[in-house]
Amino acid sequence: MSETATTTRAELSGGPRLSVSKGLITIGTATVLLFVVSALAAPSSVSGTALRGMLPIAAVLAVAGLGQMLVIQQGGIDLSVAGVISMTVVVVTHIPDGDNAKLVPAILVAVLFAIGAGLVNGFLIGFLALNPIIATLGTNALLYGADLALSGGRPRITTQLLASVTGGTTAGIPNAVFFALGALAVVSVAVKRTVPGRRFEAIGANPRAARAVGLRVRGHRASAYVWAALLYCLAGVLLGGITAQPSAFEGDSFLLISVAVVVLGGTSLLGGRGYPLATVVAAVFLEQLVQFVVALGVSTAVQTIVQAFALAVGVSLYTVNWKALWFRRPAVRVAPAPA
Repeated sequence: MSETATTTRAELSGGPRLSVSKGLITIGTATVLLFVVSALAAPSSVSGTALRGMLPIAAVLAVAGLGQMLVIQQGGIDLSVAGVISMTVVVVTHIPDGDNAKLVPAILVAVLFAIGAGLVNGFLIGFLALNPIIATLGTNALLYGADLALSGGRPRITTQLLASVTGGTTAGIPNAVFFALGALAVVSVAVKRTVPGRRFEAIGANPRAARAVGLRVRGHRASAYVWAALLYCLAGVLLGGITAQPSAFEGDSFLLISVAVVVLGGTSLLGGRGYPLATVVAAVFLEQLVQFVVALGVSTAVQTIVQAFALAVGVSLYTVNWKALWFRRPAVRVAPAPA
């Protein structure tokens, strides 16, 4: 048996170790500094009203980011996140059409749509080995076709029950935050504290070694898209209650930033270990950054640039070997002094 396979087997048999990731330290420090700067430069962006408006959206982003993290851990990327969220929002608002009694059946229908999308992605990528970008982009197009067929592109007012459960507050804290913390706890325990979770991370880190010790690489890769779609569905349900009259394309704004929060949290785009807590903190950071920019009176176009810049910074921090680049820099030649 190869050395890498032996190492993988040892990692799977060992118990979980308590450690603080580099990504959590980095994004945690950046978040604290951002709130300090926001309080000094734009106090309105950290007022109670502003935070009550920001935290629910950050919670939605955190849940979507956790789903994207599972896919990225397997070296993939999921562009169907926008379609699943949008489809969920449409289902939970159009099927009930204001009737609280129809809300639970509508959520079940949304879950079935999410599972179907995840199974399609998982089969195309995990078993047929298609490119994740192409496969999930195709699934996203199918979801938007169903979205338009059901909604006609028209918004509907959310039910009072959904608005009170996901859009309300408890002890002054938005209920969406509690849902996000619950999703964080489930994902953290499943990935970090269970044998299947350690296998999942081992496969993402080194598929060849994982295959050598008998792990089902294709099955784990396919399952990542199913679990991710369920988390996107939860994000869509939350968003459907937070927004009084959501549009049929609410998920569009979460496509880029769902990847950004994962990268800012320290998870490598090449796969391997994921960092759920850092991903959630990154969601708070990015939403507060957007709110800070809005408080400064910057246009929407610049807000998008800020999000793209945050993604670029995250990628450069954790994927570029800056130390190696620094030591490989060309030496500066000093001309000899004249005799």
